[in-house]
Amino acid sequence: MPELRRMLPSSNALFVFDAAARNGSFTAAAAELNVTQPAVSRMLGQFEEHLGVRLFDRKAGRAVLTEEGELLYRRVLEGFRSIETGLTEIERRRKGTETVTLSVSSAFTTHWLMPRIDKLQKQFPQVDLRFQLISGALRGPVENVDLGMRFRDRDEPSSGGTLVMKEVMLPMCSPAYLGETNSAEGNTIIRLAETPGDWAADYPSLLTGRRGVAKGLSFTDYAVVVQAALLGQGIALGWLTVTSHWLLTGSLVPASDTLATTRRLCEFLPPRHRPMRPIATEIRDWIIAQMRREVAAIDRLYPQLGLMSACYELSVTS
Repeated sequence: MPELRRMLPSSNALFVFDAAARNGSFTAAAAELNVTQPAVSRMLGQFEEHLGVRLFDRKAGRAVLTEEGELLYRRVLEGFRSIETGLTEIERRRKGTETVTLSVSSAFTTHWLMPRIDKLQKQFPQVDLRFQLISGALRGPVENVDLGMRFRDRDEPSSGGTLVMKEVMLPMCSPAYLGETNSAEGNTIIRLAETPGDWAADYPSLLTGRRGVAKGLSFTDYAVVVQAALLGQGIALGWLTVTSHWLLTGSLVPASDTLATTRRLCEFLPPRHRPMRPIATEIRDWIIAQMRREVAAIDRLYPQLGLMSACYELSVTS
């Protein structure tokens, strides 16, 4: 911060610069700031002289950002937005409300969280939830949020995450699709585009009884993969972290008695570079507990699958 103060003629210069850049006019900026146009022009002239670069080109009554001006404006905008977010959060806390931002997949949000969002809001009535949604694989650092769901190989070093469950998948389809008996037809296999290989080849005996040539549907968003299965369009490989709600309600049913497991773990990670807020810890623990109870209930419905041990028992050799 001392370095920033040295680089600025005054902190007010940034507010004047923002208003002029946003409005594209010194006159409009002056009206917004309730000062005279010459005062804006004088402040920005001093700012440019202090920096040693031109920030604006004055053209026919317009103030057009130079390349250096564009660079500074992007950073100023980011900074002001961050400050505004912090002030808003303080105001919410003063009023007894906290904002919690989750970095999760669009599929988890659509198919697991949304069916029970009312329960979550009743449990945490003081929380405003926000989402950083990821349509593809859950990768990348957890930054600028309160909590992030990610997968990691169990041989990789831990980043301080809390286990949600092991990565467990199961072929599943709608009851109507399973009940169709025309064995001459082939199955429609619904795939996530970035999933390597042909997962259906590992299941030569799917429970639909269809023996014809398989067809395929491929989507880049796993939320759509699950939705297609719910609509009876075919068989999808269902990640338990996303589809457990639909298995429990019967909207999806197993299309095989064999689970697919990997060496990966699904975890909730804290944000990098700052400690976890207590309210985020409470929400994390609530989600994990809800999911565990749900998997236990599905385990009772389909005991042949061995879901609880597959999802939660971590052996040394597995």
